[in-house]
Amino acid sequence: MSPVPTYTPHGFGCNLITMKQPVVCCSPDVMGGTAVFYGTRVPVQTLLDYIEAGDTIDDFLEGFPSVTREQVIAFLEEAKDRLIETVS
Repeated sequence: MSPVPTYTPHGFGCNLITMKQPVVCCSPDVMGGTAVFYGTRVPVQTLLDYIEAGDTIDDFLEGFPSVTREQVIAFLEEAKDRLIETVS
């Protein structure tokens, strides 16, 4: 299931993946439309690269302090739920 196009509270158009608060945003005006953590310019792919390399969430957060632990956990939980949904 893909995210529904919505608008942020600040009026900037972007596609959001949201839980209780926006977590990921895709906007052509931010990093050329790359999926980034909401309110940052940090691509979610960077988190996945860290994890793939064996780094911890703390390592990632140390390198990207504009991303919150809550955003990372919410992103990973949503990714897990979507993966389970596709194989069920």
